[in-house]
Amino acid sequence: MRKIRYSCAMSLDGYIAGTGGEFDWIAIDPDIDFKEMAEQFDTYLLGRRTFEVTAGQGPYSSPRIRTFVFSRTLRQGDYSNVTIVGENWKEVVKSLREESGKDIWLFGGGSLFRSLAEEGFVDTVEVAVIPILLGRGIPLVAEEPTTRIPLTLKEHKVYESTGTVTLVYEVSSARH
Repeated sequence: MRKIRYSCAMSLDGYIAGTGGEFDWIAIDPDIDFKEMAEQFDTYLLGRRTFEVTAGQGPYSSPRIRTFVFSRTLRQGDYSNVTIVGENWKEVVKSLREESGKDIWLFGGGSLFRSLAEEGFVDTVEVAVIPILLGRGIPLVAEEPTTRIPLTLKEHKVYESTGTVTLVYEVSSARH
């Protein structure tokens, strides 16, 4: 079964984007091999807000990458290079996991992560902690009421040139 990996950048105070969805504060560390990282995935999952903020800046038109946007308001007829997923999202995610292929990148955002994690669909949480305090913005995890999701640290690395710290957690199968 393919893994779904929530991989994103986060400010030290827990935000994945500014209040307007901006991500210009993310320091690109020269020692992180983004090409190698991207080659681990052949499918991207995005929430509507993340898609709208990053549209035109993401790799959505690559023939090697399939992109699924989770939305109750977007219509498939308006987009030819992505698949819009609506009410049948659980079935779609189950089907994607069962296919053969590379891992699946849960690209964003916090609400989509929370929904998928609560269903047991997320396998890892991979966060690049950027040394900046935003004060407010879009949190790593949506703040709606929910159950706890235990994590186990599997990897960590400090990048000296930018002060970025990457953390890789496995999602525990035990839920509280």
